[in-house]
Amino acid sequence: MEIEKLSLQPAYRVLSEALRQRIVRGDAPEASALPTEGELAISFGVHRSTVREGLRQLEQDGLVKRVGKKLIVTIPSHQSLAHTAQQALRMHQVTYRDVWEVASTLEPMCAQLAAERISEAELAALQANLDLTEKLVLDGQLPVNQTIEFQSLVAEATHNQALLLARAPVSMLMRAGYATIAPALPQSGSRLLDAHKHVLAALQRHDAQDAVAWTRKHLADHKRGLEYAGLNMDLPIPDHT
Repeated sequence: MEIEKLSLQPAYRVLSEALRQRIVRGDAPEASALPTEGELAISFGVHRSTVREGLRQLEQDGLVKRVGKKLIVTIPSHQSLAHTAQQALRMHQVTYRDVWEVASTLEPMCAQLAAERISEAELAALQANLDLTEKLVLDGQLPVNQTIEFQSLVAEATHNQALLLARAPVSMLMRAGYATIAPALPQSGSRLLDAHKHVLAALQRHDAQDAVAWTRKHLADHKRGLEYAGLNMDLPIPDHT
C-alpha cells in the first residue's frame, strides 16, 4: 500500500489565512485594530513568534499596517495590487501582443461605461490632461505619462471597481509599448493627441458609440506604431521598461 506524505502548512500560514478570511468577510473592518500579538497567541494557541510571522505576511499583502504599536486593517490600493499583478505577468513572459489584445477589450469597455457615467469633475480632469499633453507635443516632448493618465482617468469614470482592478496592471504594461513608439515615431504624439481629443468630445456628449470607436482607432494605431517601430509583437515585455 502506497501512502503519500501529509502536506502540513506552517502554523504562521494557517494563522495568517484565518485572519485574512476575517478581514475579507468584514469581521475586522478597515481602520480597526487587530488584537495584540499576545492576545492572538493565546487565541490561536501558538507562540508569539508564530503570530509575528503570520502578521508579517498580512503586512506584505497590504491588509494591515503598523500605526505605533497597533496593527490597523487596511484595503490594498489599486496601485499596489496593479504593481504586484504586472510583475507576475512579466514573470509569465506576457508579450506585447498579449497585452494589446487584452487592452483592445478593456479600454473600449471603459470608454463605453465612462460615456454613460462620467461626471463634470472627471471631464474637467480629462481636459486638464489634454491641455498638458498638447503643450508637451507642441514643445516636441513625448507625452507617455499623460497618455497612461488619460486612459486611467477614463477608466476611473466608469466607477466600476472590478474593471479598474482588472485593467490597472495591463495599463502599466501598455506603457512599455508607448515608451517604445514615442522616440521611434515623433509624430505619434500628435496622432495620439487627436485621438484623445475625439474621445473626450464623445464623453462630453455622453456618446458611448463614438467614444468606443475612437478608442478602438487609437488602439489600432498603437499596434501599427509598434510594428512600424520594428518591434516584434510576440516578444515578452522586458522588466526594465
